[in-house]
Amino acid sequence: MLSSRVCTASRRSFATVAPSRAPLVIKNNRILASVILSRAPQITRDSTPFEKAYFDYKEKLERQNATTFPTEFYFKKGSLAEKRWKEEEEARRQAMADPQTSLTAAAAEKQAQFEQNDAAAINKVEKSSRITQADINKDVKNLDRALQRTLYLVVNKSEWQFPQGQIDSTEYLHEAAERQLEEECGRDLDVWFVGRQPVGFYKQVASKSSDGSGSKVSCVFYVELRTFFMKARVYAGQVQPSKQVSDYAWLTKEELGDYLPPDYYNAVKDSLSDL
Repeated sequence: MLSSRVCTASRRSFATVAPSRAPLVIKNNRILASVILSRAPQITRDSTPFEKAYFDYKEKLERQNATTFPTEFYFKKGSLAEKRWKEEEEARRQAMADPQTSLTAAAAEKQAQFEQNDAAAINKVEKSSRITQADINKDVKNLDRALQRTLYLVVNKSEWQFPQGQIDSTEYLHEAAERQLEEECGRDLDVWFVGRQPVGFYKQVASKSSDGSGSKVSCVFYVELRTFFMKARVYAGQVQPSKQVSDYAWLTKEELGDYLPPDYYNAVKDSLSDL
């Protein structure tokens, strides 16, 4: 009888779940790992008015000092290409005499007229729009938006924040950050961590109902929370949020200020790209 009870108790002990991770606490500071996951710009940004003026000045200066272009060597006489080049060259010559007109704008305007008048004689090339459907729909969950800007992933776990959570006492910072990102956002993201050193940290006093990871707990903590931010890049894939994530978004640096708590945002804004 006694042996059967021992066996039953032994079987029950093996059936229990794995023990929870022991959080890392150093000098009354609970350490958290967070991931600043970014998507790099996909296209070059629009030039500023100053940049446009500078490039136009430089182009006109180079043209003024350039030698005569040998037309007969590059174009067949009487060809469509020669006709098009001569019309563009005339537009550039007129732009040289007008400081308010750029050479690029003059040539582009002439090209548009040429393509409209001789659309049947040439292979027309259409440029894709720099504004995507995701921009029009204001879909912040889509990576195909704000192609000129860097986007950052934030998740909502009772409040908006970067993917973050507690560090196990046996983990390194980058290991905890990788694990937390996978637990919250799934395994479908192709991610590269820039390094193993944090790019910043955020210090706060733990609230009565929060452990700093965004999850609700029943215990009261009297320690400070230090969140260390690791930088990573995403190349492909989609976010597959876990049950603890109620929402997520890909945002620019300016948009982050409207989502993240002010103190939290101020702690990381200098680590974010302005482009």
